Amino acid sequence: MSGLCDSSAVELRRLLSAKAISPVELLDACLSRIAAVNGAVNAVVTLDEPGARAAAKAAEAEILRGEDRGALHGLPVLIKDTQDTAGMRSTYGSPLLRDNVPVADQGSVARLRASGAIIFGKTNTPEWAAGGNTRNPVFGATGNPFDPMRSAAGSSGGSAVALACGMAPLASGSDTGGSLRNPAGFSGIVGMRPSYGLVPSEKRIFGWSNLSTDGPMARNVADTALMLSAMASDDARDPLAYTLPGEPVRARAERWAAPRPADLGKLRLAFTEDFGFAPTEQAIRRVFRHRVSKLAPLFAESREATPDCTGADDAFAVLRAGMFLATHGKNYKERPEMLGPNVRANVEEGLGYTLEDHARAATIQTRIYRAWQAFFANCDVLISPTITLSPRPWSELYPAEIDGVPTKSYFHWLALAYAVTLPGHPAISIPLGLDEAGLPFGLQIVGPRGGDAIVLAVAASIEAAFAHDAQMCRPVPNLARLAAAPPLSAAPDFLTWE
Repeated sequence: MSGLCDSSAVELRRLLSAKAISPVELLDACLSRIAAVNGAVNAVVTLDEPGARAAAKAAEAEILRGEDRGALHGLPVLIKDTQDTAGMRSTYGSPLLRDNVPVADQGSVARLRASGAIIFGKTNTPEWAAGGNTRNPVFGATGNPFDPMRSAAGSSGGSAVALACGMAPLASGSDTGGSLRNPAGFSGIVGMRPSYGLVPSEKRIFGWSNLSTDGPMARNVADTALMLSAMASDDARDPLAYTLPGEPVRARAERWAAPRPADLGKLRLAFTEDFGFAPTEQAIRRVFRHRVSKLAPLFAESREATPDCTGADDAFAVLRAGMFLATHGKNYKERPEMLGPNVRANVEEGLGYTLEDHARAATIQTRIYRAWQAFFANCDVLISPTITLSPRPWSELYPAEIDGVPTKSYFHWLALAYAVTLPGHPAISIPLGLDEAGLPFGLQIVGPRGGDAIVLAVAASIEAAFAHDAQMCRPVPNLARLAAAPPLSAAPDFLTWE
């Protein structure tokens, strides 16, 4: 099963500009793919078909008149259900917002629409994006495209699965503890966490915190860069998007739209299985070591090393809990039954911390940041596995143990991702073949402070180096099998919260 919707966004833009295809034709291909396979994985949870068709017809007329509205003109794009879309239901996976229809797009969505994107649906997420397993009581679970009874990770799991299945060429996500990178790793697609402030947000409850950011997801690096070019911007509502007056550095689309492949032979590579603390399972370590053996010869030099991340678990737990307390504390006190176990756990954890705890966490984060700057003085790029383990059943709320050792919290298994979140460096997950269980393996590529262009360039070069290697290239799910599979909604505990 293959079709127009499986083409890259870059190629589709070329075809649209050349009038070889129409936006209406492309939208129809995406909607047909959703109709064929979405039942098996439950990735897309809301569609605005009438609105999308009207937008596609308008884009078609504009293109025929020779008009160009921007980098994504005529491309269908899916939006994570924790991001507000004007006139389209945005539930955040929460019963509290089951019927919520925002009147306006949030900033990152507005920029996509302004660049010509056709926003046509929403993708599934855990409740309030809380957790690494995409499952909620409004829409149920999202299944992994390679095995629908296994997890797609989270919290941008719906977007990752939709991309893997060809339901859209581009989809949005967001990331605190790896929510752009982890589902990309589990589904065999690309997810990028940009440097803080590059994709501004007016919605972060702690405006000065770097933990959360929106970002792009796609099936390859060039498409990811294209989407980033539309999302990057200056926005005075976001204090981390500060810039020099009159210098809109983040909004220069040409800086991001087409990454130049890096000359890997001139770069110094560092690699780590665990950043010194992440509970990475042995099976993932073995696959990673094999990938390193293939990658290392491409670089000028390589060494096993990690920045000092001492205290990362503690710092991330405290800072994350503070965000959840600020966001959900009132509902926890007034109607706790409307919150799920992950949100309640974070709020309760936040209520137990003191200002002294927060001071300690902020101090640890600052020390880790400075350790990372010293580390990158002696290397150009750092790689690790994207995620600590191979996909497990989505019926598991979170992995309670890894290789027989108990995890510390419902998000401890995401440590490979939040090790990078804390210092705020840009990172991308790219697919690099399959793991020992026959499921996608993701490689996390981390760049220096502000090195988003470096991350994209290195990722593009690695992707190109193994594009024709059957063992290392991007895996593709069996769409015919998904089309013939029973609906995931028939699975036991599909809508169960706990």
